[in-house]
Amino acid sequence: MGAAATTFVDNVRERAWRAFDWQLLLYVALIVGFGVVMGYSASFNEAGQSEGGISQTVKTLLWVGIGFTIFFVAASIDYHWLTTFTAPIYIGVLLLLVLNLVIGRSLNGATLSISVAGLDFQVSEVSKVLMIVVLASWLSGRREKIGRLSTIVGAAILMGIPTFLVFRQPDLGTALVFVAILVAMLFMSGASIGWMALLAGGVVAAAPVAVNALAAYQRARLFCFLNPYADPQGACYQLVQALNAVGSGGWFGQGLTAGRQNQLGYLPVQTTDFIFTVVAEELGFVGGLLMLSLFALLLWRILVIGWGARDALGSMVAWGLASMLLFQLLVNVGMVIGIMPVTGIPLPFITYGGSSMISLLFGMGILESVRVHAKKQTF
Repeated sequence: MGAAATTFVDNVRERAWRAFDWQLLLYVALIVGFGVVMGYSASFNEAGQSEGGISQTVKTLLWVGIGFTIFFVAASIDYHWLTTFTAPIYIGVLLLLVLNLVIGRSLNGATLSISVAGLDFQVSEVSKVLMIVVLASWLSGRREKIGRLSTIVGAAILMGIPTFLVFRQPDLGTALVFVAILVAMLFMSGASIGWMALLAGGVVAAAPVAVNALAAYQRARLFCFLNPYADPQGACYQLVQALNAVGSGGWFGQGLTAGRQNQLGYLPVQTTDFIFTVVAEELGFVGGLLMLSLFALLLWRILVIGWGARDALGSMVAWGLASMLLFQLLVNVGMVIGIMPVTGIPLPFITYGGSSMISLLFGMGILESVRVHAKKQTF
């Protein structure tokens, strides 16, 4: 008993805490803190008016607390346990996505969440992180066959089924995130560029069919970025108001809780998909640049951990998480400033939502486990 206890303590002291990546934790904490502040400002005029008298900020802090608890639990366990449960995780993801289609709560024409005990659980947000784990296990287990078409097709099928189920909600934004994760992880794993190009050609060919499957209002909103002022009071209203807010922010912004577009209620969904409008309007170009810099530091740290992983599984998890964060960041900011289609992709750690926050912190916890159990030296 004594020897076992000593071994455990030594493991915690010598491996876990010495190898723990405090930079990763710091960057995540700073971005989360930034998001809490911006969420408070975005909901300033509604503080205390949400269900049960609990303000949005208090709810966010609760989710952050739960998320960081899961972060430390995931970080303390060797990430290789994930390979044992890959099949149950994948089956669980599919069952949850099907269940969401059957009994999910509809919001703005899309079935996005399941209500459990009065709380909305957004399955697609959790699925993104879990599918990174599944795909990482698949690719790392086929390192010697990574150049074969069968490996790419297998990965595409694995990711294609949940992508289709998410698209059927319909949630085009999250479906695109799944595709981005697949492409990035295949590329980073060393898959054949030729076969990937063939796969990409098939996706492009299927794009018109996918767009036609969307509702009319979704198609109209999707193409608003081409000419936002063609329908400024209709389908393009969100984008036009967002552009006005971003433009009025200037260099240093109008001040926290002082943004005119935000505080007067001209910005629809300003706490979720369009939260960056609040950043740009109230903190200006400098505030937006600060946020992007924090994300750049986080992404750099994720890549460092991926390079220093002890095996392909750890590296693949890191590449998947990095690609997910980068894609969501670029598309969310891009749609707010009018250079990308409006697809409803959330801004990681900043957009209001418990499912997203907890899932992302779970993913960062797995990444921390990769760092803790790395054998190669990182910097």
